[in-house]
Amino acid sequence: MKENVASDHSSPLDLLCKKGNTSVVPLRWEGQRLYLLDQRLLPHEEVWLEYRSARDVARAIRDMVVRGAPAIGIVAAFGMVLASLELSNDNRESFIEKWLGEATFMVQARPTAVNLKWAVERLKRQIDRHPELGTDDLAALLEKEAISIWAEDIQANLDLGSYGQALLPEAGGVLTHCNAGGLATGGYGTALGVIRAAVSSGKKIEVIADETRPWLQGARLTAWELIRDGIAVTLIVDGAAGFLMQRKEIKAVIVGADRIAANGDVANKIGTYAVAELARANGIPFYVAAPVSTIDPETHTGNQIPIEERGPREVITFAGKEVAASGVGVRNPVFDITPHCLVSAIITESGVLKPPYGPAIHACLSL
Repeated sequence: MKENVASDHSSPLDLLCKKGNTSVVPLRWEGQRLYLLDQRLLPHEEVWLEYRSARDVARAIRDMVVRGAPAIGIVAAFGMVLASLELSNDNRESFIEKWLGEATFMVQARPTAVNLKWAVERLKRQIDRHPELGTDDLAALLEKEAISIWAEDIQANLDLGSYGQALLPEAGGVLTHCNAGGLATGGYGTALGVIRAAVSSGKKIEVIADETRPWLQGARLTAWELIRDGIAVTLIVDGAAGFLMQRKEIKAVIVGADRIAANGDVANKIGTYAVAELARANGIPFYVAAPVSTIDPETHTGNQIPIEERGPREVITFAGKEVAASGVGVRNPVFDITPHCLVSAIITESGVLKPPYGPAIHACLSL
């Protein structure tokens, strides 16, 4: 793996260009190389890292080089393409056996975000459907499918942005938690895609971005994206959201999602549940924006969603310096579950879903 800057020639990005959109994207694909924008270094450094193996891509996902459920799914798909290229000289039986082993390793990189497993399974189905293909042709087929996954995600973001913008107020503060923008998707964004579409329609929105400890995705990534777009954004500490809601400075909340259960329960960045409860207490709508691929019909409720916990260092350090008392115990859950009863609407590329979510999600997935 080495640093490099990839050229922008991938066809999925044409969708953004046609819309006159210049939002950032987290990846580049150059045929036999995947490039990822190292989100750990933003906003101060823009460094692209080059990847040539599935194992290195899985580690990049685990190590937070790339994050955000849709982006993780797309990147995992290209990681599995790299695996197919590495195995293209094997016979078909050996190819499939080793490819499935790489797929298992990939899926384990981040257990909560369902898009990762969804994308890998989608590529696996392509292999199963084409028993007649040799390994070279399989590699080409998987590359085509990964590019389709990327393009479909961008189009989904554009579509859900169009649907969701009507829900946002004509003017005023809109709170978002974590980063659900171009960096967390194939481009444009889910929650930030709705905000971008609302601003493009003429709405006078000021985004309130909470910092989102411990990785500061709001402070580093959301603020950076919106400033680049010329969209007004104000940064607050995580604990200030309730105060601003109480002061009527926040008119709506919109967040992304890492997994949505069949009943509408939502797994998202830790702290989302607290924001949703504050919104309920202050009579503020709480919206979730996510592509249909983030809905997991096999997960009946949020209680079944595995919650990733990471190591203590992310919590006890700040900018590389230890700030906590030596010897303190640490819990570092990365996600929490927002019950469906706190969600005002789920915005997808197929339309806006309203309660009761069980029937609405079933109908959406049947389209």
